Amino acid sequence: MRRNILPGLRLSLGVTLFYVGLIVVLPIVALILKAASLGPEDYWRIVSSARALASYRVTVLAALGATVFNLFFGLALAWVLVRYRFPGWRLVDAMVDLPFALPTAVAGISLTALFSANGWFGSVLGNLGITVAYTPLGIMIAMCFTSLPFIVRTVQPVLEDLDPALEEAAQSLGGSDWAIFRKVILPLLTPALLAGVSLSFARCLGEFGAIIFIAGNKPMSTEITALLIFIRLEEYDYPAAAAIASVLLLTAFVMLGVTNWLQARALRYTVKG
Repeated sequence: MRRNILPGLRLSLGVTLFYVGLIVVLPIVALILKAASLGPEDYWRIVSSARALASYRVTVLAALGATVFNLFFGLALAWVLVRYRFPGWRLVDAMVDLPFALPTAVAGISLTALFSANGWFGSVLGNLGITVAYTPLGIMIAMCFTSLPFIVRTVQPVLEDLDPALEEAAQSLGGSDWAIFRKVILPLLTPALLAGVSLSFARCLGEFGAIIFIAGNKPMSTEITALLIFIRLEEYDYPAAAAIASVLLLTAFVMLGVTNWLQARALRYTVKG
C-alpha cells in the first residue's frame, strides 16, 4: 500500500477547497452573475455615470496617497522595530496591530473627533489653514490608519531574517549606509514591499467603516465607491450595486496580477544578483 508523503493531504485539501469555494469563489460568482443580469448598455450606463466616476476618482486617489505614505512610513517603522530597542518598544509593536483589532467604525469616530475643527489635531491644523475632516485628506488619513499594518507586518519578518554578514561585507568594502541600504537591503525587501503595498492598496479600496464618519460623504466630492455601493443596496438596486462592485473587483484582480508579476521579476533579479 502506497502512503502519501504528507499524511492527511486529501482531507486538508478538501477542507481548503471547500473553504475557498464557500467563502471566496461563491460570493464572487454571485456578484458577477448579478452584474451580468444587466445588459451591456445598462451596465455601462451605471458604471460610467458621473457619480460613479467621481467615487472612483476619490477612492483611487486617496488609496494611492495612503499607500505611498504607508510605503515610506511603514518601512521606517518596521526598520525601527527590528533594528532598535527602546522603552515602550513592545507597546509600539503591539499598537501596529491595533487597526486589525479595533472596529473600523470606532476608528472612524475617533479620527473624526481628533481631526474635526475643535479636535486635538484639527484645531491645530485649522490654525494653519488645513482642513482634514470631511475632505479627501480625511479619507486618506483613515485609509492610512487601517492599512498601515499590512506593510509593517510583511516587511518586518524579512528584515529580521536578513543575514548581517551581507551588510558587514558591504561595509568592509567601503559602502556607505545609504549605498548598503539601496544596493543590498532594498532589493531583498522588494518582494515583501510589493506584497505589503498590494494588500494596503486593496484594503484602502474596500475600506468603509473608518471612512464614512470622517469623509462627509458628499456626492461628487467626498463619496467613496464603497459608500455608493451601500447606497444602492439601501435602495434595493442590487444589480447596480453589483455592477459598481464589479469595477472594484476587477481593479483588485488587475492590481494583484501586476503585483505578482513584479514580485516574480524582483525575485529573479535578486537570485541573479
